[in-house]
Amino acid sequence: MNLRTIIVEDEETSRDILKNYLAKYCPKVEVLGEAANVDEALVFIRTHELDMVFLDVEMPYGNAFDLLDKVGDRTFETVFVTAYNQYAIDALNAHASYYLLKPIDIDKLIHAVDYVHEIKMKENSLQNTVLQSKITQVTGKLTIPVQNGFEVLQMEDILYCQADDNYTNIFIGDKKKLVSKTLKYFEDALKENGFARVHKSYLVNVNAIIEYKKGKGGSVVLSSGKEIMVSPSKKKDLLAFFG
Repeated sequence: MNLRTIIVEDEETSRDILKNYLAKYCPKVEVLGEAANVDEALVFIRTHELDMVFLDVEMPYGNAFDLLDKVGDRTFETVFVTAYNQYAIDALNAHASYYLLKPIDIDKLIHAVDYVHEIKMKENSLQNTVLQSKITQVTGKLTIPVQNGFEVLQMEDILYCQADDNYTNIFIGDKKKLVSKTLKYFEDALKENGFARVHKSYLVNVNAIIEYKKGKGGSVVLSSGKEIMVSPSKKKDLLAFFG
């Protein structure tokens, strides 16, 4: 698949350099347009379906972070291209896929494109489809403490676990069990058995996922109909179960 992109950069020379590098070294990238400022970029992004955006930080009429705030929830990946390294933490907080410093290192540019391409390939193969996990059906058991001893649960019956401070809610069908253990405890216990941490508050049974919806991190829909948001930092690990 080609990665549809736009180059957002106020300096024409810098746009031309990046465009030439992409044409020569990154054949998977299709540059649909260019923008010299936030307003131009916002119009283009809202009227085109994009897979990635190359984004300079400092521009007229606002910066890259102003643009991303105005866009809101987004389905494209962001690659920052800037001469300033002090924005790296802000870019990380804005869930950038990659951060390139000028002058652009060609190897790093290729790596950034390959990284985004891998994510988008997995997303596109999962969007609006019933998911078939590559892991085998879980048949193990999990014990949880109760007042008079412990209860044995079938792992395959667990849909998801939700953090509640130092407790965890375990959801089995339409039933909920509150356990005096942290979510991290259950993550360690279940991660080798087809469970994925998709959010700081959620651990899900991958076999229970029937749909993935694209977004900044996206979301998963479980067989019960429950929809759970996926943190951008957890998206790649989740998609690895299906790729």
